[in-house]
Amino acid sequence: MAGADLFLEAGWAQRAKRGQGVAGDTVVVRRLPEEGRLVAVLADGLGSGVKAAVLSTLTATIAVRHTAAGRDVRRSAELIARTLPVCSVRQIGYSTFTILDVQDDGRARIFNNGNPHSVWLRGRSLAAYEAERIEVGDERSLRAAEIRLAEGDRLVVCSDGVTQAGMGRVSLPFGWGSEGLEKHLTGTLGCDARLDAQAIAAGVVEAAVGIDGGAPHDDTTCLVVHMRTPRRLTVITGPPYEEERDSEIAALCDNPLGRVALCGGTTAEIVGRELGRRVNIDMRHSDPDIPPMGAIEGIDLVTEGMITLAAVQRLLEAGPPWPAGRDNGATRLARLLLDSDVIDLVVGTRINGAHQDPSLPMELGIRRNLMRSLAALLQDRYARKVSLRFV
Repeated sequence: MAGADLFLEAGWAQRAKRGQGVAGDTVVVRRLPEEGRLVAVLADGLGSGVKAAVLSTLTATIAVRHTAAGRDVRRSAELIARTLPVCSVRQIGYSTFTILDVQDDGRARIFNNGNPHSVWLRGRSLAAYEAERIEVGDERSLRAAEIRLAEGDRLVVCSDGVTQAGMGRVSLPFGWGSEGLEKHLTGTLGCDARLDAQAIAAGVVEAAVGIDGGAPHDDTTCLVVHMRTPRRLTVITGPPYEEERDSEIAALCDNPLGRVALCGGTTAEIVGRELGRRVNIDMRHSDPDIPPMGAIEGIDLVTEGMITLAAVQRLLEAGPPWPAGRDNGATRLARLLLDSDVIDLVVGTRINGAHQDPSLPMELGIRRNLMRSLAALLQDRYARKVSLRFV
């Protein structure tokens, strides 16, 4: 049974249908920390391109809002059905969807309307579950199930671009299918318990696109929810308002619960001085746009401050995958943030008098706003658990 110290991690990956600039599938994840819940939806718009993207976005948005508000899923499905009528030609809904409503203690509800069957992965094995049929009117129905996740369990949700990959080939006349997906999950991916949700999702999409010869015949999306021990990260930027609290900041870096990143030269100097450790400048990874990184024994990452943090925000707004070949403080910090589940952002509020720069009060305000924006981005878009405190 899941314990209070476990974390619900969500990760997803996607490839648009060949020839399309935008995918017709949509994933929306919302964490409700005050209720101890995670709600995630994968919606698949009929067809492809912009029209499908609009339909799936509308579906996912309605489903997440109604589920998060605790409304009866039947009413949500009926609203979606009324908003998106049945296609007159194919007699199917304009958007199919899967809803995952998972509690921090592992209790999970799964609602499926037209998407492939969700896979419950426990280690290298499949965990079976029963789904009941729920009528929602107009000859439409949902498949609903309630399960209990344990530590290490994963729920894998896909659009039909995954299960139909390779359709029409002599060896796969009906596509990869649910059986092919399940074999891939229990074999190639299931053998490594260290893989996080993002890696599992990316592995599924990569395999499906490979079956399609590298050019997907349909929008291909995978969403994974993983019950795991949280990966913790503390990011510290700026010196504390009172110098007497320098030791408090340094203490966060001495035998931390998780990984630590320092952003800013003054911040690094304070930690180095308080812990009696040398601060070194790492010139091996030069970048014309991002200042060089540093190094302190026992600290996972040391970067410059404002320029690097602003670049991290741009990277996260753009979303992975990022262009290859860039290795600097911003790309490393962005990867470290997305490789963490529980993130503590500690922002110092002291003005560095040694600079004698009258613009610093404005810079301090920019730093605060930047860190608030970064916290919101990590929490709302990437479903991380984030705390933000000013010292």
